[in-house]
Amino acid sequence: MSLLAALVMTTQAFAQTSTATPPAAAPAAAPAVTAATPAEPTVEQRIADLEAYVNNGARTADVASKVAGPGPGHNGFIMVCAALVLFMTLPGLALFYGGLVRRKNVLSVLAQCLGIAGLVTILWWAVGYSLVFASGSPFIGSLKYAFLNGVDSAPNTDYAGWVSQNVFSMYQLMFAIITPALILGAIAERMKFSAVLLFVTGWMFVVYFPIAHMVWGVDGFMNGVWNAKAGIKAIDFAGGTVVHMSSGWSALILCMILGRRIGFGKDNLSPHSMVLCMVGTGMLWVGWYGFNAGSAVAADGVSSNAFMTTTLATGVASFVWASMEKLFRGKASVLGFCSGAVAGLVVITPAGGFVDATGSVIIGVLAGAIPCFAVLKLKGWLGYDDALDTFGVHAVGGTVGAFVTGFLATSKVNANLDANLKDIVGHTLWIEQLKAIGVTLVIAIVGTIILAYIVKAIIGLRPTPEEENAGLDVTDHGEEGYIL
Repeated sequence: MSLLAALVMTTQAFAQTSTATPPAAAPAAAPAVTAATPAEPTVEQRIADLEAYVNNGARTADVASKVAGPGPGHNGFIMVCAALVLFMTLPGLALFYGGLVRRKNVLSVLAQCLGIAGLVTILWWAVGYSLVFASGSPFIGSLKYAFLNGVDSAPNTDYAGWVSQNVFSMYQLMFAIITPALILGAIAERMKFSAVLLFVTGWMFVVYFPIAHMVWGVDGFMNGVWNAKAGIKAIDFAGGTVVHMSSGWSALILCMILGRRIGFGKDNLSPHSMVLCMVGTGMLWVGWYGFNAGSAVAADGVSSNAFMTTTLATGVASFVWASMEKLFRGKASVLGFCSGAVAGLVVITPAGGFVDATGSVIIGVLAGAIPCFAVLKLKGWLGYDDALDTFGVHAVGGTVGAFVTGFLATSKVNANLDANLKDIVGHTLWIEQLKAIGVTLVIAIVGTIILAYIVKAIIGLRPTPEEENAGLDVTDHGEEGYIL
């Protein structure tokens, strides 16, 4: 006998026992039920609510549910996932990037990650969350939740039936933190700390908030899964366009405007610590489970699938990248394994909750091969100084992931695709993905060009040659990473 059946029989038996024994005195008359007073839930409705919680379904409608707040399991899961996504930036990305720069610039990378974390938190509290997740226009939200007004422990059922809105808002804050931090890899070792923070402030308003609302906002222009009126019926499970394309393409433009590092192509600009890079890579991989599995906003079957596909794609991509190095360069490097793992994580991000195991392996192969080509060959041919390969991994990888998701997504692993996309999944979804890619490219590139030149005119982008040669640790922060 199932637990649910036993629960029903026990509840019914209790109800019969209660009615069989008359009360000592006549009960007071019950208050009249009006249209403004929800009806007391029946046993069947309460059990339906329990089933909805277990299955991550919609709450029982039009009754005074006894489950007034969030579902503890789903809520706890998203709190853990939020911590994991923060772990990706601090210390994951900080150590990954920090190990790849020269010793004199390691603290500058750590400070930039910390500075962005604090800055974006303030912006998110003030207006960021509201501009992304409050209903407004198809292109940007409203100020309904400004200063997190009304964002409490009650769920926002536009996004999750069983997760507190305050938890959901903090989970999404972690995405907003790591996205601009990814840009740091392309401009490492040659952009002033003050310029980084001023640029990121503008970038969040011009690029991140609009794209995130269009893709994930309930009335977003490119939210094909949940907005039946979406102008572009695209899908992005955890941030192929929102996170990786936006930051990666912005990083390319910004590093080109900045120019090359002093000594580029002449001096030895090798990483100062591959050990730190490897440690950071491992932290990114672990944290990425919160990034992808958590994007289901519930501990359900979709999150389970995302957990599996994230693992498969990442392992395959890491192996493929290192194998290509062995084939074409004669040696498989630790940096190759690390870069391949990050590329796999990037490319599976938009697809994690939409593709099956075989699809994730295909994505892993593509993630190991195409970004590797961009880093090993394209970068040299075009001559841009993408210091830590943000463009090659995140822009190229994010674009590949967004595109192939249009071919590999299947409703067999995510029934939500049938809500508004049943007629195009497996057919013309890839065309919608191309449209979303195009919109993201325009916003990221144009926005970055405008912002970069504004910051350059106001405070300048680069330190002086003398300061750059001395290292940004001492120049910007008055500290040294290592005292030998």
